[in-house]
Amino acid sequence: MTDPASTPPTASSAETTRRRTRRRRTALLGAMFLMATSAVGPGFITQTATFTHQLGAAFAFAILVSVLIDVAVQLNVWRVLGLSGLYAQQLGNRVLPGAGSALAALVFFGGIVFNVGNIAGAGMGLNALTGMDARIGGGISVVLALLIFLSRKAGVTLDRVVVACGAVLILLMITMAVTTAPPVGEAMRQTVLPDQVDFFVITTLVGGTVGGYITYAGAHRLIASGNTGAENIGAITRTSVLGIIVASIIRFLLFLAILGVVVTGASLAEDNVAAEAFGAALGEIGLRTFGLVFWVAAITSILGATFTSVSFLVTARTGERTRNWLAGGFLAVTGAIFLSVGQAPQTLLIMAGAFNGAVLPLGFTVILWAAWRRRDLMQGRRHPAWLLVIGVLAWALTLYMGASSLGGLAELWQAG
Repeated sequence: MTDPASTPPTASSAETTRRRTRRRRTALLGAMFLMATSAVGPGFITQTATFTHQLGAAFAFAILVSVLIDVAVQLNVWRVLGLSGLYAQQLGNRVLPGAGSALAALVFFGGIVFNVGNIAGAGMGLNALTGMDARIGGGISVVLALLIFLSRKAGVTLDRVVVACGAVLILLMITMAVTTAPPVGEAMRQTVLPDQVDFFVITTLVGGTVGGYITYAGAHRLIASGNTGAENIGAITRTSVLGIIVASIIRFLLFLAILGVVVTGASLAEDNVAAEAFGAALGEIGLRTFGLVFWVAAITSILGATFTSVSFLVTARTGERTRNWLAGGFLAVTGAIFLSVGQAPQTLLIMAGAFNGAVLPLGFTVILWAAWRRRDLMQGRRHPAWLLVIGVLAWALTLYMGASSLGGLAELWQAG
């Protein structure tokens, strides 16, 4: 009699296992790249170009600090949410009733405003790439995003698109960095020994790369794909680390590409340093390359803002069809706002940026409290002490940033 345990798997069961493994790998890669590309949107490209133009190689130090804070925040967020299997707003309401709802409201408001900015960035990118009207380019980008979210296998499609876009960004950044031949040695030195330190620049960069919906993009995608719990803790940790590495590589490559132009003394227009730098390096082809980079960064930010903002309205039990229709509604609303005004109103952008300053400390307080005091929400697992320590240090900085942002909001309110 044959022992069932020793019976080799059938061809169909082996194929099922392979498909499940491929789906899991795609989902993990998708979560990783969604986090990375959400942090490298059109706003980040503009900031990086402007600050590199102002500070030169010393800007490398600001990028390093932003990366370190990113590490402290994302490792804690991914581990806590990944273990609990709860979205940030659900976890917040478990820790303190109402806290999660407040977080969801802040993130959703910021997501709407910034997605209008992302759509405007996509329009600008297609304008530089093809010469088409920016408003038409923005509308086309919204339609493409709608097709992704309303497709039959929206989750898988989203994962594949952001992975492909992330790879394109890296290849384009490498091409630019090699072409402009930046002083890499000087950049490496000033990464740790900068000639000047500008805390405003650091605060702005951190807010743009770890603030608002960006904090939760990757972890929420992980939850939506079902790769959570103690059995997946190793994959959760690896994926979060790799996502941070990918985002950091893109940031440094963009910085080096712009730096290579800046050190030549080329005259760059203050209102669009990134486009001017690409043009100075590669001429007409450079402007087209800038358009492609800007559009790819914008479309992935549109996808990231849409997915993450909607994830604050649902739970892990919400059906994929419902999620996709909510995403479609979110895109329709933000697309309509863009087409009616052409860009996010400046006052709303400032207000949303100020709210983002409050989102990070509020949400991160919930994360750290759950890590420290609510092991019942983390399947009984103890949070590593070193991770908690670096998280608290980053949290203290987010409090300062949040206070500064709310101070700016108060000034804006009084001025209005």
